Amino acid sequence: MTDFLVALGLVLVIEGLTFAAFPASAKRAMMSVIETAEPTLRLVGLGCAIGGLVLVWFIRG
Repeated sequence: MTDFLVALGLVLVIEGLTFAAFPASAKRAMMSVIETAEPTLRLVGLGCAIGGLVLVWFIRG
């Protein structure tokens, strides 16, 4: 559970730094997400989730 909370904290730090340092780029990225078709977003999300899982599996294993 501790590892999960640390990972969640790191996500929040990275997201916060992105919006703090590059707010205009973050807004453009959000607009791009809104304009992207749902099947494409699902595919990208699934790919990222699988990639993250594999990365954690290799690092922890």
